[in-house]
Amino acid sequence: MDITQLLAFSVKNKASDLHLSAGLPPMIRVHGDVRRINVDPLDHKQVHAMVYDIMSDAQRKQYEEFLEVDFSFEIEGLARFRVNAFNQNRGSGAVFRTIPSKILTLEQLNAPKILAELSLKPRGMVLVTGPTGSGKSTTLAAMVNYLNENEYGHILTVEDPIEFVHESKKCLINQREVGPQTLSFNAALRSALREDPDAILVGEMRDLETIRLAMTAAETGHLVFGTLHTSSAAKTVDRIIDVFPADEKEMVRAMLSESLQAVISQTLCKTKDGQGRVAAHEIMLGTPAIRNLIREAKVAQMYSTIQTSSNMGMQTLDQNLTDLVRRNVISPAEARSKAKTPENFPG
Repeated sequence: MDITQLLAFSVKNKASDLHLSAGLPPMIRVHGDVRRINVDPLDHKQVHAMVYDIMSDAQRKQYEEFLEVDFSFEIEGLARFRVNAFNQNRGSGAVFRTIPSKILTLEQLNAPKILAELSLKPRGMVLVTGPTGSGKSTTLAAMVNYLNENEYGHILTVEDPIEFVHESKKCLINQREVGPQTLSFNAALRSALREDPDAILVGEMRDLETIRLAMTAAETGHLVFGTLHTSSAAKTVDRIIDVFPADEKEMVRAMLSESLQAVISQTLCKTKDGQGRVAAHEIMLGTPAIRNLIREAKVAQMYSTIQTSSNMGMQTLDQNLTDLVRRNVISPAEARSKAKTPENFPG
């Protein structure tokens, strides 16, 4: 099987990822579980050739110099893939993450209604957080798509690599990939403020400088979408503030309290019928009470504020999991494995 056949097989079986690892048969991740494909093991040369053939010269150079490389790859009519090629103890390895060619709408994702409202905010920072593989990119793509269908403006994205490709509908959309189209997130964000954007998507807020520039953009009247690998709203606020040196923390708290519109922390749960996965969300909104807690460094009190503010559109992860169990979408055992307080889900 060549790489195109393996990827077609992966997409046909609704796999989120295809794993190639020298010395082993190819494997796919379906609904969260990694399963072997019933073919012969691939040796180092086969895996190396499969990934090398689809790389550009610049990607090959990076792979040879740094021993790993990230890039995106598209098979027309099938899907796009986010690829990480690396080396491991048996030889070459690669992971292909499937990016559906069609952007799902917020409605198709059964996303909470508040996400549509957040997509149309005129300014401020909206963060979608969660572990790797929790569907952050899918949620953000749906939010950007909602804005694109409902407002006239300029949306600028900075990604590494570009995942979902957006058509300009009501909005003008410019997508920039770190590497081919800009040297870094920082360089792109510095330029962004001179490119007349209404909304900016920052693929990953990895370091102090990127976070600082994203907050400045939000503070100067832009809507900024971003992602972090944090598992809750409180941890997200802590993570942002912890990145800065001690003498800046108070100023950052003040900036964040003014600019933060929402933190949406999500995790994927297996559905009860075993046919797919569904996102469960914790949603924190930048209400006056939440802004005050950020300013006064009372992050520990956020959880109880979220818990008691469902009338405003907030919810804790456990509240959402309870709802998914009540509606028979997921099992109590699945909810227990994802919950902040597992004992809330007996059985």
